Amino acid sequence: MTPTTLDGAALLDEVEAFHRRFNVFPTEAAFVAVALWDAHAHLLDCFDSTPRIAFLSPEPGSGKTRALEIVETLVPQPMTAVNASAAALFRSVSAGTGKPTILFDEIDTVFGPKAGDNEELRGFLNAGHRRTGVTYRCIGDGGNQTVQAFPSYCAVAVAGLGSLPDTILSRSVVIRMRRRARNERVEPFRARIHEAEGHALRDRLATWAEQARDQVTGAWPEMPDGVTDRPADVWEPLLAVADAIGGHWPQRAREACVTLVKASKANDKGSLGVRLLTDLRDHVMVGIDRLPTVAILDRLNALDDAPWADLNGKPLDNRRLSRMLAEYMTADNEPITSRNIKTAGSVLKGYYASDLHDAWQRYCPPPPESPLLPLPDTENAA
Repeated sequence: MTPTTLDGAALLDEVEAFHRRFNVFPTEAAFVAVALWDAHAHLLDCFDSTPRIAFLSPEPGSGKTRALEIVETLVPQPMTAVNASAAALFRSVSAGTGKPTILFDEIDTVFGPKAGDNEELRGFLNAGHRRTGVTYRCIGDGGNQTVQAFPSYCAVAVAGLGSLPDTILSRSVVIRMRRRARNERVEPFRARIHEAEGHALRDRLATWAEQARDQVTGAWPEMPDGVTDRPADVWEPLLAVADAIGGHWPQRAREACVTLVKASKANDKGSLGVRLLTDLRDHVMVGIDRLPTVAILDRLNALDDAPWADLNGKPLDNRRLSRMLAEYMTADNEPITSRNIKTAGSVLKGYYASDLHDAWQRYCPPPPESPLLPLPDTENAA
């Protein structure tokens, strides 16, 4: 007997409605992305990569943990992790009993400002983004050790305060959570009652996924204009799922993609080095072809909403400025360094805009548009 084909669009509508009962997300795009992410977790082996989904907020009590709790009821083999070690995670993923969906709450305790680097866990999360990703470890005793590759590919959802390392953020769909306003209401989540409802939806998602597997495998979904490179890698599985589901989901998915990619770019300040280059271009050396180091430091440290006056308790000084800029190259492929600048009666060390121009072109976002109106055409004025 042929099983009844599930209506994917109607099913994902139900998944979204289930989230809406218990979660208040900041945008409509967030509901679309999370529902698609739930579905994609059932089809991991069909994709070359899996996006992480990150529920982040500046303050506690913003609904991050509740979002993970609802996701947990909808995805295959959920594995809740708080302060889990990288070794525990990659061994769970490579255990051979089916890939878990890792739900990592309180991720700020791992990557927050007081948590240290945790490079091993960061490496696991980065490697597991790709289907070919593995974690290499030595196994055995003493001189009998051998190197073994542990597969790391799995779906991961995280929640925490603040932000995440750039390498993880760039592989994530980021949902910026916020506290509920007084007029925003959600239904209380009661695990004994509502987990069964979520599991019923999960089982139907699994059935739909088996029916859609051939359609999703090897799909190359059309990307919205302007979505390329890493954002395209992140969204490709979600758009492939949306296309397989059909109905209004392909259009909603692409609208959500554009919204959330733009939001991530607006929140992405880049590395500290890129911030330095950008501030030099947009605030310090505007209309100037050269400037002494002492003047550059004065202007940088006086900028509002900039980090330069307080870098780990100290203002930016000439040694750190020199070290940061030397990591970038001039157009002649030489490190950017200070040069002599002749002033009235003396020679000072400083920087030339011509030396910085190539780095500005390569690393900085487009310059802000001038707020000034264009001058009137006076050529033919009477």
